[in-house]
This record gives sequence, structure tokens and C-alpha cells, in this order.
Amino acid sequence: MSPPSTNTNIIITGAGGFIGQALAAALLTDPSSSITTLTLTDIIEPPSPVLTPSTHTTTTKIRCIKADLTDKKTCDALFTSDLTTVYLLHGLMSGAAEANLDLGLRVNVDSTRTILDILRKIKPGGIQVIFPSSLAVFGPSSDPTTTTTTTTHNNNNNQIITESTIPRPSSSYGAEKLICEILLSDFSRRGLLDGRIVRLPTIIVRPGLPSGAASSFCSGIIREPLSGQRTELPVSKDLELWVCSTRTIVANLIHAMRFPQEMFKDRSVSRVINLPGITVTVGEMLRALKEVGGESALALVEEKRDVDVERIVGSWPARFDTLKAKDFGFVPDGDLKETIRNYIEDYGTSLVVPPAS
Repeated sequence: MSPPSTNTNIIITGAGGFIGQALAAALLTDPSSSITTLTLTDIIEPPSPVLTPSTHTTTTKIRCIKADLTDKKTCDALFTSDLTTVYLLHGLMSGAAEANLDLGLRVNVDSTRTILDILRKIKPGGIQVIFPSSLAVFGPSSDPTTTTTTTTHNNNNNQIITESTIPRPSSSYGAEKLICEILLSDFSRRGLLDGRIVRLPTIIVRPGLPSGAASSFCSGIIREPLSGQRTELPVSKDLELWVCSTRTIVANLIHAMRFPQEMFKDRSVSRVINLPGITVTVGEMLRALKEVGGESALALVEEKRDVDVERIVGSWPARFDTLKAKDFGFVPDGDLKETIRNYIEDYGTSLVVPPAS
């Protein structure tokens, strides 16, 4: 199957979330896109993306559907043979999945298995499935024979993670993501689906309310102060993180749909790609907040350690080799100050932020 160009029928699950909304808006306003139908679905009916009059020139049919993807009959009605591309963005986030094992399995594993089974049977080999996975598939100890080491401190024994590093998740969320990675990889190996598995860094800055993710504080320590609200920092300032901006994540999710399937012509090539990001410490994030938002924003961050959050997030690696992503044409991320200013431009702030010098 070639990259979608004409008569493209796309569905985005979990489309009520901010990434789903940003992805939908980017697809609709991209002049190189030619989408016939874009379906947005979530457990609560997702809104149609907000498009400005100057960019709203699309002739795409947009459908917004409330759907419980843990129900097979609902999935049978939703995932039909006219689909060309499926973005599987739905899921129960890391902290919530750790707190409720059964719900995490239903949402993160069972529903995904149901959807993949439907897709592989209704149109074998003809549907592209983009599955955003997570760095949470890795844990605090990985096979040293499949990593490169540096002398710089990080969370994972100074390892630089590659696609060959053995995943050893230390959370239910990471385990659930890994299960789906393996399943989609096998269906793709068999030629039943065109799977593209992209492991996302921690995304900053997420708009809206705090999520159920253990990494929610990564956005909260920037988002809340920029809105004049107090927030808590549950981890050490020395903790290193692998992060990426919303704009770069969205651009790379679109690219995941576009690169040719011939890149996987050799079936020994893994369907998994570690997406680009940057390695930062929490302290560096706070310094960027101060530089952009001023001392008044920084003063709203209160240190209050949470051992559970620190255990989960501290088990995630912070350094990745993204050479494969570069070879596949994915774009790198910018620096922290650029990320924060882009967030302010895209989502606004209640603080008076000085212009960039």
C-alpha cells in the first residue's frame, strides 16, 4: 500500500484528547493532504477541530462519534473496509493504568486487539495502522549488550536506547503498550496490516487539566504557572526526561502515515521507531520556565515529592538513539524555550510573557 494521497479515509481514536485534536486540525489544514473522510471518536463525543476561516478550505467530511471501543459491536460498526488509515490514540494513561489493572487491560489491550482483528479480516493488507507507543515499554534495567553507554548520568544506567534494546516495562501501562506493539508487528509481518509503531517521548506542554499520566507533572510545572496557578513538583530536579513538543509530535504522526511502505520491504526491519526528542533535566525545564515566564511563574512551583510518581517516571530512559527515525524522515525537536513559546502561541496564557529576544 502506498502512502495515502487520494480518497483517503482516516479514523482517529482517542480524538477528544489534545493530541487527537491537534492531529486532526493539522491533517485538515495541510495543503498536501487529500482526505475524503476524517472520523474522530472517543468515549465522549469529540469536538470538531477548531479551524480559522483562513485555513478552513477543506472539503473533507468530518464525523465526530461517541464510541466505547471496549464493545465489539461498536467496533464492528466503526471500523469498515473503506478505511485507509487508522490512528490508535485511545488509552488509559500510565498512572491510571497502574491504579486499575483490569480497566487498563480492557482499554489498552483488549480494545486494541479487537480493532486489529477487525481490520486484518475486513481488508487484509490494505489498512495502515499507526500506533503511538511509549518509552514506558522500557524499565530501569535493560540488556547491556543492546545499548550504548555514556559517562553522563541518566535514569537507565547511562544507556542510550535503540530499537534493539530489550523492553522490560516496570509499569502496567508500559507492559500493555508492549503487548500491542508485538501484536501489530506480527500482523504486519504476516502482511495483514501495514503497522507503523512510533514510540513517543513524554509530550510537553499538554494543555487543559492534569491527566492520569504519571508524567502529568512535566506539563503541569509549566502550564499551571503560565496560567498563574500553583503546582507541585513530585520528583527531583535532577531527574532526566526524554521529552518532545506537541508540534513536533503532530508533525511526526502525520509523517508516520506518509513514508512509503517499501521502507519495510525487508520484513526483518522492525516496525518500531523511536521518535525524536530531547534529553532534559527537570531543573532545566524550570529554568526555561523562568526565562520565558519570569520569576513570578517559577515561584508558583512547589517541591513535594511523590515516591510512586518518581518510581514510575524514574524508570523510564532519558536517552535515545533516533538514527532510524532520521533515516525514515522524521523531524527533530527544538529547544525548551521554543517549546514553551509555541505552547503559549497555540494555547494562550494568562501571564504577560515578554517577547523572545
